[in-house]
Amino acid sequence: MTPPLTLSSLPLFPLGSVLFPDGVLALRVFEVRYLDMVRKCHQAGAPFGVVSLTQGHEVRQAGAPEERFNDIGTLAVIEQLETPQPGLITVLCRGSQRFRITQRRHLPHGLWTADVGHIERDLTVPVPEDLKKASTALAQVLNTLQVRDPDLPHLVKPTAAQLDDCGWVANRWCELLPVPLELKQRLMELDNPLVRLELVGDVLERTGIAPS
Repeated sequence: MTPPLTLSSLPLFPLGSVLFPDGVLALRVFEVRYLDMVRKCHQAGAPFGVVSLTQGHEVRQAGAPEERFNDIGTLAVIEQLETPQPGLITVLCRGSQRFRITQRRHLPHGLWTADVGHIERDLTVPVPEDLKKASTALAQVLNTLQVRDPDLPHLVKPTAAQLDDCGWVANRWCELLPVPLELKQRLMELDNPLVRLELVGDVLERTGIAPS
């Protein structure tokens, strides 16, 4: 078995959300610890790591406990960066490969960095017949949202190949469904995209979004 790729001193951005591979993330960056990090990543064409918080807040607060976050996250690649005013950067990122933290460091100015190992990308697994309803419902929801607000950056029209890919369909549903952060994290961590879609399908049936 090929050993996983490793990356040293990856800057981290702990958030109260989960970034999935191929997902879109829009951020307004104004904390000093992240402004410099985002600029450097953009200039170098390098990613940063998004990890979901288990304790603490996205924005540092006086007297608040130190941030704690999950060991598994997703690389974020900056696709657009704008500076609408001094001290504010807006970025549009896309989720890339998942990673597992092997060592983390908290720098004096508040930024977290980590040594990480890359987690293999999902295998491309065709959507089985009994889960096609989840794929069809996703296409309908994305189309409805796009008609309602065509400027939303993450609402691209899916291709036939994407709608027949268990991992892609499951990940997009995970982004849309109002389920607890912990559940989204556990779903993102699953190695088997078919199992992830099966679990998403159970949620869709319980909520009546994609009835059996």
